[in-house]
Amino acid sequence: MAAVPLLTLGLLPLLAMQSPWWENYDLRERFLCSDRLSVVLERNASQASLIAGDARATLFREESDAPGLRYQNESLRVILRGDELTLEQLPVRRVCVRTEEV
Repeated sequence: MAAVPLLTLGLLPLLAMQSPWWENYDLRERFLCSDRLSVVLERNASQASLIAGDARATLFREESDAPGLRYQNESLRVILRGDELTLEQLPVRRVCVRTEEV
């Protein structure tokens, strides 16, 4: 991912971007984090791609006994529990709600 933090991109519109075909994500879900930030999470069993505006972060599955599916990279963690997606880019934590599967 570029050096631009995803959580600071709240004013950018979500583009209709998709990951390259070779990444083979099984699911693509859209989440609303606030009235200004919408993100798309593409995922499979071992990795995920988080898209916000024109920024994209690739994350890898984190094994954990904590509830939910967890994916992370060196600066960002996402936790999916039901219809709730938590974005952690410490010290910032933002909770998003699923709006649709796309």
